[in-house]
Amino acid sequence: MIPVCFYFQVHQPMRLDQGYSFFDIGRSHRYRDEAANRDIMRKVADKCYLPANRMMLDLINEHRGDFRISYAITGVVMEQFQEFCPEVLDSFRALADTGCVEFIGETHYHSLAFLFSREEFRRQVKMHGRILEEFFGARPTTFRNTELIYSNDLALEVEKMGYKTILCEGADHVLGWRSPNYLYQPAGCTRLKAMLKNYRLSDDVAFRFSDRNWSEWPVTTDKFARWVHALAGNGDVVNLFMDYETIGEHQWADTGIFEFFRCLPKAVLAHGDFVFRTPGEASAELDPMAQLDVPYFTSWADLERDVTAWLGNPMQDQAAELAYALEDDVLATGDDELIATWRELLTSDHFYYMCTKWFSDGDVHKYFNPYDTPHQAFITYMNALNDLALRVRRDLGKD
Repeated sequence: MIPVCFYFQVHQPMRLDQGYSFFDIGRSHRYRDEAANRDIMRKVADKCYLPANRMMLDLINEHRGDFRISYAITGVVMEQFQEFCPEVLDSFRALADTGCVEFIGETHYHSLAFLFSREEFRRQVKMHGRILEEFFGARPTTFRNTELIYSNDLALEVEKMGYKTILCEGADHVLGWRSPNYLYQPAGCTRLKAMLKNYRLSDDVAFRFSDRNWSEWPVTTDKFARWVHALAGNGDVVNLFMDYETIGEHQWADTGIFEFFRCLPKAVLAHGDFVFRTPGEASAELDPMAQLDVPYFTSWADLERDVTAWLGNPMQDQAAELAYALEDDVLATGDDELIATWRELLTSDHFYYMCTKWFSDGDVHKYFNPYDTPHQAFITYMNALNDLALRVRRDLGKD
């Protein structure tokens, strides 16, 4: 049997107030754009989270447990669910109660912490594990780093933390002639198994589903199921990883995305060799095919599948370095509010908004960016960060 593994990323950042200016530093400490955070969360909840969760619950019940899925829900978005739309949390709890859903661990603040501070990385992973247990009674055994950022060193750290499975991108420059449709053993690890995203099939839904200029449009359920079934004999697993917001937000309801997913389980299960499994279940059932050696960082972003969506231009590098340079002083304050605010500023989206890669995937960056220019994102972020640094220095008596 060939397991099909659906993993959905669920995330919304705490957005900053673009009106927070240089003249507010030292005077005001309200960095969040609370109106935007509330309005966007309500909009996405109504378009995606609530109807998609109802649909997934119906599919699980309809197929009597034969349809199984997984979610990586960031701590940042769960905090916003609590504040702005607790009914979304209730709908995820209903999914958890079916026993057919796996909740995947990651960094609580959807941060780049592993690239800058292993200690902060471990703290955020543990924080996220605690909130998953608190909200859903789930102890994660599968891990995915922010935006599927991955390397050998990351896999070793994750194995030390007790995880059994890690998710990563099936990038061509990593795999070469090999296929993402197998499990791999991360280099240097002895127990951890790596599951790789089949990015072609995943992106056919996440990015190309409504593209009328694409030669394969429209992507019907039967057509997509045939593409999945064509992998029989050419792999052990099919990993379909995408943003949950694909359903109803990135791909609006009028594209037919809900009808596509409603019909997909039946179409896939029509082939007797295919089943649905969560990543943890598939990992437990399958053995690694070979070692996976990834000495540099990869991700699921852009055509390059690297970390240049968040780091690489001077604005991004300066902002990230200054933010992480505050770590020791922020923690030394012992002030929970200051520490939480600092961690919110570590969320990777803030650096993504500063991206200047307006070429191969420019439209993607524009879609997800609330700022008119990367420079505006940088200025807004640095104003907030400088005010936070001033507060920390004053708290420690350094100013």
